[in-house]
Amino acid sequence: MITVEHLTKCYGNFTAVDDLSFEIDEGHVYGFLGPNGAGKTTTMNIMTGCLSATAGTVLIDGHDIFDEPNEAKKLIGYLPEQPPLYLSETPEEYLRFVGEAKGIKGTELKRQVEEVMEQTKITEMRNRRISALSKGYKQRVGIAQALLGDPKVIILDEPTVGLDPIQIIEIRDLIKELGQHRTVIFSSHILSEVQTICDEIMIISHGKLVAFGEPEKLMHDLLTPNEITITAEAGKEKVGEILSELSGITETVYPEHQESESYTTVRIKTDMKEIYDMSRQLFKAFADADIVLLEMALKQVNLEDVFIELTEDVTPADTVSENAEATEEAEPEAPETTEESEGDES
Repeated sequence: MITVEHLTKCYGNFTAVDDLSFEIDEGHVYGFLGPNGAGKTTTMNIMTGCLSATAGTVLIDGHDIFDEPNEAKKLIGYLPEQPPLYLSETPEEYLRFVGEAKGIKGTELKRQVEEVMEQTKITEMRNRRISALSKGYKQRVGIAQALLGDPKVIILDEPTVGLDPIQIIEIRDLIKELGQHRTVIFSSHILSEVQTICDEIMIISHGKLVAFGEPEKLMHDLLTPNEITITAEAGKEKVGEILSELSGITETVYPEHQESESYTTVRIKTDMKEIYDMSRQLFKAFADADIVLLEMALKQVNLEDVFIELTEDVTPADTVSENAEATEEAEPEAPETTEESEGDES
């Protein structure tokens, strides 16, 4: 569905996107992760045709976004980090305008506007001015405009920013629903959100793709095994003897200084897929040896561990060149309004 090959974007001496290549299939939800300044927004802007590239190609269902922009853009619905809203209009007026700009007319336009308002749950706000809506409803209007035209690809940049917990759950459900029939790519700083929604995850660092795959596979392939720390009422030699008889242990690490000779603490790494299988073995082995386990603590790897492992050496955002940082992360802000919000969600 989407093919990105050797994509590069430079701002002077700063490279925001560095020889990026990947392929995305149809009908899945993809999460796009990376620290601030890593190149996420730049990549999204290039993929949607909003920004030129220094080098490389982007194909949307076979159409080159640079050589065939009209054909490619018809297949894409895009929500930037700052929704491009006209605050003086109502949601219905704004969506009709966007629909007409996308070439939708007549009864089909009316049908699609009604459908996307219902999908994003903004029907009850259809006749209020957008300037009077809360941030949450403005975000929903932004998502609604991305859905107009029934695009095959939906690209959402931080779609749940500013939403309350209930709304976040609703947007998550909407994204899952969209992913059943479309290709959805969205960026987020909420790692648990990405892990919950996405079929596959892309992690970008310093403009390069450093990981791409299913969340569980990334955690299995990229990180050290699951860990269990135990404290047993026995000396180090006896504890080591018991552990040597168990399967699934890849490494044992003993602290340099044990607090007492009467008990031993050890950190155990295991390659077992289910960490509780390892804990069962430990309980049984020490029980059979008539040795008391005073403590057992389980640590399972998660998406946050993967993210930190792959991006911990990233240059802080405030060290990125001013020109590149401004272009990478900032979107034009909507005009300010002094009117009070009338549409706050309950």
